[in-house]
Amino acid sequence: MTYARLDHTSDLDTLPRMPAWVTSARAESLEDVAFLSGAALSHLHVVLEREEVPQALLRDRLALRAAEACVAFSGRLERAGDLRDAVHLLRSGDLPGPAGETCLAWRRAVERPVSTKALDRALPAFESGKIAMWLNAGKGAPVTRAAMVLEAVLTEAPRADVASLVLADAALAQTFGWDHLVPLLAAGLKRADLRKQGDDLRLVCHRALILSAVEAVRLSADLARRAAHLKAVAPKLRAKGADAAVEMFLTRDAVAPLALPLSDRAARRLCDRLVDLGAVRELTGRDTFRLYGV
Repeated sequence: MTYARLDHTSDLDTLPRMPAWVTSARAESLEDVAFLSGAALSHLHVVLEREEVPQALLRDRLALRAAEACVAFSGRLERAGDLRDAVHLLRSGDLPGPAGETCLAWRRAVERPVSTKALDRALPAFESGKIAMWLNAGKGAPVTRAAMVLEAVLTEAPRADVASLVLADAALAQTFGWDHLVPLLAAGLKRADLRKQGDDLRLVCHRALILSAVEAVRLSADLARRAAHLKAVAPKLRAKGADAAVEMFLTRDAVAPLALPLSDRAARRLCDRLVDLGAVRELTGRDTFRLYGV
């Protein structure tokens, strides 16, 4: 195996790149795969410490990916666009439905620093004591601990896919010393993987985290560039409340104009202006009930 030197040079367009050998190396044994996942996660750890990465926005977008994966595990057909609609177009008194509840659980899980209280809020269907017990079920290295938590939850509650993956990512975050949960496992696993145990489960978790860490690094670089551009054009915005609106775009995967701290007309004009400046994108392709994001 050839080892490439980590590139720590960075500017507004470039974060440290994942070493090529992490993605190109072929590994079959648990030990080799564990080595590669450790390298991938360690590199992601470096990227997550960079100030130019919009951390809350990154977590929210990764939460959407995790929710999409969990919805697919349950056999439902909703995808990212449907999940965005389910949570961002809710009216007072509306219920989000099963897919929307999954998306809301992941969004709540990443909003606050990792703690039992925050996890209780994200997973209200489970008792606080049960969540704490499951979270403490894992021991050892980060991925080993995450896999043990995943197995502990699914052994006792076989249908609790969302809770098991949220808690496994929480265990991973705690072991790395991350303040917030970073959704990684769900997007890299297959439905059948959740029924595995022991070393078989550890193996698929290592492989899933290699894939997800690589994608998270790529997404971090993309969002860092987009966030820098949004901040650069922000002084051109003259609408009252524009600063607060920009902050919302920098922390949320998607924003409905009605959620912005402006009048309906001013919010729509601001969104159109940001699209013209290349600072945000319209995410739905619709003429009405639009959503925007960096």
